Amino acid sequence: MLKEERHQFILNEVGIHNRILLTDIADRLNVSVDTIRRDIKELHSSKQLKKVHGGAVSLGFNNYNPTGKKIYSLEKKSQIAEKALGLIKDGQVILLSGGTTNLELARKLPPKLKLTCFTPSLPIAVQLLSKDNIEVIFIGGRLSKDSQITIGGSAINMLSEIKVDICFLGTNSIHPMEGLTEFDWEIVQMKKAMIHSSRKVVSPCISEKIGSTQRYKICGVEEVDVMITELEPWDMKLDAFKNLNIQIL
Repeated sequence: MLKEERHQFILNEVGIHNRILLTDIADRLNVSVDTIRRDIKELHSSKQLKKVHGGAVSLGFNNYNPTGKKIYSLEKKSQIAEKALGLIKDGQVILLSGGTTNLELARKLPPKLKLTCFTPSLPIAVQLLSKDNIEVIFIGGRLSKDSQITIGGSAINMLSEIKVDICFLGTNSIHPMEGLTEFDWEIVQMKKAMIHSSRKVVSPCISEKIGSTQRYKICGVEEVDVMITELEPWDMKLDAFKNLNIQIL
């Protein structure tokens, strides 16, 4: 594979999943980790992604006020956010995990809507501060510099003490058989705690994530109540989920 083709593959993967690992990309492309490390260094230098320890993150994912040009599939994520708004009612308590799709949902929340919103995501908390009628409760703990969300025991303990109406659980990968998966073990523990602290779990995800898997499992699809994509519910790509007792929007 030519270097230009590797670069395009890397940019596509980091766009879809927000974050990638050197070892995973090297395995998938059947090249050395050093080769991918050099590729990521070049893409970082040309400001197409951000190099982090062990991999890379997208520029939109690693920015407090990301510009539209830096967010992968912003139009699709905006469509998902619009659908998600229909699930939220005045006076509810909601939980937003991290991710650019949830960041778009936070941006679109109507200013007159009265909500209490818990989040471990620093960018989402900052976004919500501009909404006068939304009470923002930040789930504190050790802050991950890569994902910009809190992780660890303090955050998980705080989640164990709440029960929200809806959790909008950002999804790295979703598969009808393998469920929801991530490649960061500490984020997996946070998302497990979010599920346990919620009466309803909503998985907003762009269709490119459907059928993909990562190394650590968060939960089975049966633990998700609603899946939201930019597709129409009858799209063939969603057929595998239609007999799994999950509402598709």
